Amino acid sequence: MKGPFPGQILSAVGVDSNNGTYPLAYAVVESENTSSWKWFLQCLAEDLDLYSNSNFTFISDRQKGLLPAIEQLFPNAEHRFCIRHIYQIMRIRFKTTEYKEYFWRCATATTIPEFEAVMVELRNYDIEAYQWLLKIPPHHWARSHFSGRAISDMLLNNLCEVFNSKLVKGRDKPIISCLEFIRQYLMKRVCNVMKVLNKCQGPLTPTGTRILESNTTLASKYHARWNGGQKYQVKGPWNDQHVVDMEKRECNCRKWELTGIPCKHAIASLNEMADNNEKVGELYTYVHKVYWLDTWKEMYSFKVEPIKGRAMWPKSDCPTTLVPPPHNKAIGRPKKKRRITAEERIEIQQRKRQANSQSQNDNETQSLSRKFLTVTCSKCKQKGHNARTCKAKDGN
Repeated sequence: MKGPFPGQILSAVGVDSNNGTYPLAYAVVESENTSSWKWFLQCLAEDLDLYSNSNFTFISDRQKGLLPAIEQLFPNAEHRFCIRHIYQIMRIRFKTTEYKEYFWRCATATTIPEFEAVMVELRNYDIEAYQWLLKIPPHHWARSHFSGRAISDMLLNNLCEVFNSKLVKGRDKPIISCLEFIRQYLMKRVCNVMKVLNKCQGPLTPTGTRILESNTTLASKYHARWNGGQKYQVKGPWNDQHVVDMEKRECNCRKWELTGIPCKHAIASLNEMADNNEKVGELYTYVHKVYWLDTWKEMYSFKVEPIKGRAMWPKSDCPTTLVPPPHNKAIGRPKKKRRITAEERIEIQQRKRQANSQSQNDNETQSLSRKFLTVTCSKCKQKGHNARTCKAKDGN
């Protein structure tokens, strides 16, 4: 909060069928600590009928107090860490950007052998960075160790970042006005999504359709071989060979399991089944129902209800009088901008250096120097000097 009273806005954002933001809950607390997160998560669990043994997935930036709160309340939940924030710490520690490629390849690898191969490359490149990365359990940040129950292979927590960016103009308001600002934004967002929904056609959402079409194009380069049962051996370029089990709807590349959308190996197997005159059906039926257009419409069937003006609000009968928290006025001008991280500060400095060097080069090209140019004297009309340094006598 950026207003006269201190506080923090906690939020929980889900993923909709189009891989967009789906805000679930928000609250204003005094500070960001374990007790505040536990209270927030308990309220969230009551609203969504979640229990301590429920199997669902969190992804966070490892905020203060959030890790112990999740471990205490939901021990069976899968907790992913945003790899962008892990890389920020990694870049500050090792001061170079060469580790980004290794780290991203480790995080995006979908199988354990592929993950271990990239980790070996990182160990050969820098043993210290390899040992530092080993301290973070891979089931928190590597796709190869994710379970498939989330039907999503997201590695970044950008959904919460997008939601927080929309609340910047409301954080400097009083608490009630701030909550009203967020509620009105959610009403507007539901209307915007409904306008897109009304224009969509087909069985899948736009994101699901785009991913499926991309996999279908890649599947044309693969050849599937049937084993006589429910399994297929699929081989493609660059020694890419995998096994697809059509009965379990799984591929050992694990992309079908992680995303819920048939991978290129699975689509190649379906093409082989169709060539053998087997009943395949529509391709979209092999996509998980979370990417169906009907599921997306059902998600946004819940609306944010409008309320009456503040003058018509009923007075509370609660005998307890709520007083605002103590206000300590800070020295200087109030800060309303978002606090940038150390990595962002480094990137800003690099951009400034590049902009300054480019402007200097542009100035040098626009204003040409007189060096190596032939000068003609206005007195003696000789070349090589000017009138001020002319040594010829007057009249000669």
